[in-house]
Amino acid sequence: MPRSMAPPPSGEFSIRLTKPFTATTTPTSKIEIIGEPNRPATIKHTTHVGAQAQTLIIKEGSIDAEDSNELMDLIKPLAGLPSDPNKDIYGKDVRLDVATFEVQWDNGEEVEGGQEGRDVTEENKKAFGDVVESIEALTRLKAKERTS
Repeated sequence: MPRSMAPPPSGEFSIRLTKPFTATTTPTSKIEIIGEPNRPATIKHTTHVGAQAQTLIIKEGSIDAEDSNELMDLIKPLAGLPSDPNKDIYGKDVRLDVATFEVQWDNGEEVEGGQEGRDVTEENKKAFGDVVESIEALTRLKAKERTS
């Protein structure tokens, strides 16, 4: 049964990018971006490394309001794209979970109003890939390792 995702409170947005796609293993990488429209957002990148992914490397930072707004514009086309809880239909081995006032979408869930996974087009894959690459680029630029 598809889950119905409610918009976050007060216009807040949340974006989570997790590698690998499958939830049965410990994620090797998780990027979280949280903010509000027209304001700076926070970004956190957690990487699990080493034997059995026991060591954590955490990088944090912020993205300015302009980059945050550009990211919101970039994710709008994700609304209604196909998703599939059982397989990585976009071929990026990442799970992307987006919750904004306008877009509530997760490529690893059956999303109400979304298309079935077998309907993925090259255009869908490109739109998804562009969003993933933009999130990863923002992370490389803005998130810095925490110092104790």
